[in-house]
Amino acid sequence: MLIRPLLSPLGLRGPAPQRRGGVLSEHGSTLVETALSLGLLFTLVFGIMEIGWALYSYHFISEAAREGTRYAIVRGSSCAAAGSLCTDVSQTNIQNYVENLGFPGITSSNMTVTATWPTTGAACTPSTAPCNNPGNLVQVTVAYKFPLSIPFVKASTINMASTSEMVISQ
Repeated sequence: MLIRPLLSPLGLRGPAPQRRGGVLSEHGSTLVETALSLGLLFTLVFGIMEIGWALYSYHFISEAAREGTRYAIVRGSSCAAAGSLCTDVSQTNIQNYVENLGFPGITSSNMTVTATWPTTGAACTPSTAPCNNPGNLVQVTVAYKFPLSIPFVKASTINMASTSEMVISQ
């Protein structure tokens, strides 16, 4: 009994704990604690990375809405540029343009593009849809279903949407 207190301050260990009274020693508990801690750490790290990827995707979705709107405002009814710039602007043309922008990491099949031409003060003559006369508005909304996948968490999607509205200039 007196030997053990004298050896402890010197950094020497006594005999390993043994099974006493039906209680097992704690050998291997470090392995279990490490596995649980690493599982939690990896979930947290990959979750932070996935949220960063979602913010990155939202930035490009909002940029796609702005680009789609710019595509529509320079292709109004009085567009007189040389070449094939002045194509007939329609919902389909804007959607094809936005989906083919090729933003890295954005899956175009998860993207929905909607263009509307709400009339303002400028008259629409002839009154056909879309009303793309100069002075009227064009509004492009891009919706995106972001696939969220974090380890040990149920896979889901985050619905993102961005809208851009500009006045038709040509």
